[in-house]
Amino acid sequence: MSVIDLRGAEGFGADPYPHYAKLRAEGPVHQVRTDDFERVWMVVGYEEARAALADQRFSKDWRVTEQFSASSNPINANMLELDAPRHTRLRKLVSREFTARRIESLRPRVEQITEDLLDTMVPGGSADLVDAFAFPLPMTVICELLGVPDIDRDVFRALSNAIVTPVSPEKENEAVHAMGAYLDTLVEDKRRAPGDDLMSALIQANDEDGDRLSPDELIGMAFLLLVAGHETTVNLIANGVRALLDHPEQLALLRARPELIDGAVEEMLRYDGPVATSTFRFTREPVPVGPVVIPKGEAVLVALGSGDRDPDRYPDPDTFDIRREAQGHLAFGHGIHFCLGAPLARMEGRIAIRALLERCPGLVRDPEGGEPDWLPGMLLRGVRHLPVRW
Repeated sequence: MSVIDLRGAEGFGADPYPHYAKLRAEGPVHQVRTDDFERVWMVVGYEEARAALADQRFSKDWRVTEQFSASSNPINANMLELDAPRHTRLRKLVSREFTARRIESLRPRVEQITEDLLDTMVPGGSADLVDAFAFPLPMTVICELLGVPDIDRDVFRALSNAIVTPVSPEKENEAVHAMGAYLDTLVEDKRRAPGDDLMSALIQANDEDGDRLSPDELIGMAFLLLVAGHETTVNLIANGVRALLDHPEQLALLRARPELIDGAVEEMLRYDGPVATSTFRFTREPVPVGPVVIPKGEAVLVALGSGDRDPDRYPDPDTFDIRREAQGHLAFGHGIHFCLGAPLARMEGRIAIRALLERCPGLVRDPEGGEPDWLPGMLLRGVRHLPVRW
C-alpha cells in the first residue's frame, strides 16, 4: 500500500473534507504522511472509525510500541493515554465526581458567565469571538469547577496550545515539561487548601477498596480535565458560529426557532467538530480494518471529521442542516474513551450560541478580519481568531 502524502495537499488545513472524501472513496483506511510523521495509518470510514474507537486491540498507551517515544512526565498519567484496567480504575474514581447532577448544577453559573462576557463584548460592536467569548467561557467554567479560579490563563493557554497544536516536537516537549511543573504546583496548592470543588474531591477521593489517585495521576487528571475541558469547547463554539455565518439560511432558521438549538449543536459537532482526529492508538496485534490488515505495533489515527462526513452514515453529509438527525456522530469519540465532559461541552455550546445570537442580532464576519488562521496539526479543528461584528 502506498503512503498518501497529506503534507502538501492543497488547502488541507483550511478544508480537509474534500481530501477525506477522496480517501474514503478509495477505502476505509490508508497509510498517510503528515507534517509530524513519515507514516501513520488513518481510518476514514464511519463504521470502521466507530469500530476502531471501541476495539481494545488498539491500545491508547504509547508504551506498547517502539515506533513512538515520549518523555516520562506526570501529565502522561491520564486516562486518555491508558488502557483497561488502568483506564477503568481512573475513570471510576473521577466519574463519581463528574456526575450529571453536578454538571446540571453548573447551568446557572454558565449562563451568568456567558451574560457577563457578552455584557463586556457587545457594546464594542466588534470583537475577536475566540479571545472575547469562545475561550474565556469554557476556561472560566472548568477552572471554577476544578477550584482553580486564579490560574494564570495566558500562561496556561500558551502551554496548552503548544501541546495540542504543536509547531515543532521541540516546542511541544518544552511545553509538556513546563505544564507538568505548573500543574504540580497547582495540585499541591489545592492539597494544602482544599475547597468544595472537583480537584479537592479528586485529591480526597477513595473507592470502596481505599484506592485513590497517586500524585502523578492527580497531575495527569488535572491536565486532562483542564485542557480537554476548554480546548474542545472553544472550537465547538467558534466552529459552530462559523458554520452559521457561512450558511445564512441556517442562521436565520435558528434565530426564528431558537428551540432548535440542541439539534443545531449536534449538527455543528458533526459538520465541523472541534477534534479532527483521535489521539494515537497502537495495534497490539494485526487488526483487520475493511480489506486491510494493520500490522502489530503500528500507530493509528481515527479521522473523526471524516467519519462524520461519510455519506454511508449521513445522507448529503457536506450540507449543514440544523434539522438533521445528527445523533451518533463521533465528535466526542466512542467506546471506553468517550469524552467524560461531553454533557458539559454540550451545555456550554447551547447556552453560549443561543445567547450570542440573542444579544447580537446583526452578527456577521468582520470584513476587515483577514484570512482565517487555522490551528496547525492533525488533532484539533478550528481557528485561532474569529473577527466578527454586529
